This record gives sequence, structure tokens and C-alpha cells, in this order.
Amino acid sequence: MSRSCITALLLWLTALALPAYAEQKLQVGHYDIHYTALPSTFISPAVAQTYGIQRSRYLALVNIVVIDQLKPNNGYTQVEISGIATNLLEARFKLKFREIREGQSIYYLAQLPYRDTEEIHFHLAIKHQDDLNTKLNFSQQFFND
Repeated sequence: MSRSCITALLLWLTALALPAYAEQKLQVGHYDIHYTALPSTFISPAVAQTYGIQRSRYLALVNIVVIDQLKPNNGYTQVEISGIATNLLEARFKLKFREIREGQSIYYLAQLPYRDTEEIHFHLAIKHQDDLNTKLNFSQQFFND
């Protein structure tokens, strides 16, 4: 399977895996920030191996894609992302995002641990040069499959 097919499959899986884990979008000016968080077991073993994603019933995967609507050719945009995840007990986990490039596509992945039925709150900072500097906060409840 070609790398571009694997990339398309990864993005499709993260966007369509289940309604509870559906992709979400935040629009900031001319940027669309697509984000999703889902159990790492939703990713096939082949895709996980290709991208160094550890699959586990207790690991989540966060996927961020930033699209600049003013750029031609799909507008994928390189950004800086930092952030933390917290649970209801305020335990903090620093997120380490990896940039993945496939042709013109650019997306960012981070993994974090969770427990069954745990709700995680994500607090991210996304920056691109001088024209994008925004916070992205969202929550996701995770279930073991």
C-alpha cells in the first residue's frame, strides 16, 4: 500500500471512526483547524507501524491539521503546536506533537494515556508566523474497546 494511500486512510479513519470521535473544526480568520482525539486502537496495525503510533486500549491519539484557505493546493500549513491534557482530577500530561508530511499534506500527532470512561480536556496553543496565534480547548471522553 502506498504511503499516500496510508495517509488518506489515516485521515479518513480519524474523521469517520465513530460519531463520538468525529473530527471537529475551529475557524480562525482564514485558517481551518481540524482536530480529533480517538483511541489508538482505531488505527490499523499497518498504519500504526508506518507512523510509529503505539496501539493500546489505554492510549489515545490526537490529530491536528491546519488549512490556510488562502493557499492553493489544499492549503496544508506548517504550524507550532504545544499543549497539555488534563483529566477530571487535574492530572496533567504534556503533549508532544510530531509533524507528519505526505506530499502536500501536513498533520500533527500526539499520544497520551487514558483510563476507561475517562474524560480528557485538551488545552492547545497553535501558532503560525505572525498571523495565527490561537488557543484550542476541547474535551473528549474515551472508552476501551
